Amino acid sequence: MQKYNWFEDYCKAKKGVTKDYKQEWQAHRYLIRDKMFIMHAGDKYGKEIITLKLEPLYGQFLREQYKGDIVAGYYMNKEHWNSVYVDGDVPDDVLRDMADKSYALILGGFSKKIQNEILKG
Repeated sequence: MQKYNWFEDYCKAKKGVTKDYKQEWQAHRYLIRDKMFIMHAGDKYGKEIITLKLEPLYGQFLREQYKGDIVAGYYMNKEHWNSVYVDGDVPDDVLRDMADKSYALILGGFSKKIQNEILKG
């Protein structure tokens, strides 16, 4: 991924994050304790996409702001997941914010005890 060459390091630097490759999906996944918050793969045409989980209203807002560059989650729940086309015009700071929000959303789904364990690293 040349355009967002900072992205992998940025995601992996977050507390408790692991990265794996799911062969069946042909996708790299960023996880917090086996819960995915980002997927990096291709669409059915092989176009590179990054899929992130967001609050539905925020995701809808971004899809309207970046029509064609951010779409409803590819192969995912269309309400909660959003896909960014890597060859599009989504600024770095927007993608970074999306990654932060996705991480926080998944982290927030854990109990407070587990959240504290993860954040203490």
